[in-house]
Amino acid sequence: MTIVNELRSLVGDRVSTSDAVREHHSHAESWHAPARPDAVVFPVSTNEVAAIVRLCATHRVPMIPFGMGSSMEGHVNAIRGGVSIDLTRMTRVLRVSPDDLDVTVEAGLTRKTLDAHLKNTGLMFPIDPGADATIGGMAATRASGTTAVRYGTMRENVLGLTVVLADGRVIHTGSRARKSSSGYDLTRVFVGSEGTLGVITEVTLRLFGRPEAVAAAVCPFPSMADAAQAVIEVIQLGIPVARMEIIDETQLAFVNRFSKTGYPEVPTLFFEFHGTSQGVVDDQAHAVEDIVREHGATGFQWASTPEDRARLWQARHDAYYATVASRPGARAMTTDVCVPISQLAPCILETQADARASGITAPLVGHAGDGNFHLILMLDPEDADEVARVGAFSQRLVERALRMGGTCSGEHGVGLGKMKYLEAEHGEALHVMRAIKQALDPYDLMNPGKMLPE
Repeated sequence: MTIVNELRSLVGDRVSTSDAVREHHSHAESWHAPARPDAVVFPVSTNEVAAIVRLCATHRVPMIPFGMGSSMEGHVNAIRGGVSIDLTRMTRVLRVSPDDLDVTVEAGLTRKTLDAHLKNTGLMFPIDPGADATIGGMAATRASGTTAVRYGTMRENVLGLTVVLADGRVIHTGSRARKSSSGYDLTRVFVGSEGTLGVITEVTLRLFGRPEAVAAAVCPFPSMADAAQAVIEVIQLGIPVARMEIIDETQLAFVNRFSKTGYPEVPTLFFEFHGTSQGVVDDQAHAVEDIVREHGATGFQWASTPEDRARLWQARHDAYYATVASRPGARAMTTDVCVPISQLAPCILETQADARASGITAPLVGHAGDGNFHLILMLDPEDADEVARVGAFSQRLVERALRMGGTCSGEHGVGLGKMKYLEAEHGEALHVMRAIKQALDPYDLMNPGKMLPE
């Protein structure tokens, strides 16, 4: 590429065209076919990102923002070549305001590094998608995770952004005020835009007090329907659980084998409770225990020590790797949907019946308090029949969620994999999205071929 020498004149040796670096930036954790960029550049400031973007815009070269590469729907695959803009060297905490409960960070900072930085302040940023993703990547994909039932998603917790637009202009959205009725809410436009509208370089986040007391519990159930009904009642009664995860018997068997745990291999809810004192946490836990036992839970196993809680949630976060290890040589196709809480049980039960009828192993794990669940489908990409069956099953899953008033993705995003469902979900609103894309990126240079179907 003729642009490479010009990029080197901007950032020196922080440009790479090596096969290894390009291959690393050709994919994330998804099953989609890798696609290499022509070059990878590592900026260290918003000004450098702006200069890189202006150069790419002049040459009409596609740009793909890249964080930790932990996304699930092909968001970072350079399907039209171009330049991958790797933000992982932009890792500064620019400002912390304990009094205002907010922080501003560069986009390449990871959530675990941010948590370590905040520990001495008594504050935390609780959004936990599982992977140690960058904050910019989490904003770009509107990430959430296990704690969203109490603390919300990135949509609720991003107060403002610094964004480099497709022509190199730098804009600042939002403010540190907790509310505003001034102008269009551009922050929400860019949160979840998956790098298709601009490059997020700085993020201002809402913070929360670190809980004084924490407890967790594991509750096995005789059936998935019983577990889902317990979830509905916990939500209806407004008990402020911090995490409420649901795992089916297939997924739990894989987790037990991989993580060396011994949970009963039946549908199971995992809970975590946060509070200002142990008494508050105990009250929450006992209220939930009463509910789950009314719905047939066969146990309520406490995990009160930090070590026990860490082991419990590590097992939950190991679900993906446990499933991958269950079938060596196969590839994982991950998918998710989200439905209203009242439809969680019907959607899960129909999906499980569909998997059995299709001869597909479909381990399930979900954020029960949000109505969001994930399936990790292992397949042999060389087996055309299996690929076709899994693809058809995945399509029926999305159609089922939409029929029940849900969405094609509650968490993984659109990327390459879910584009074909946007028209069915959004209808005429899709034309408004295209108009925004055209206004901000008229030459389709920002992560082209993603999000919006042709």
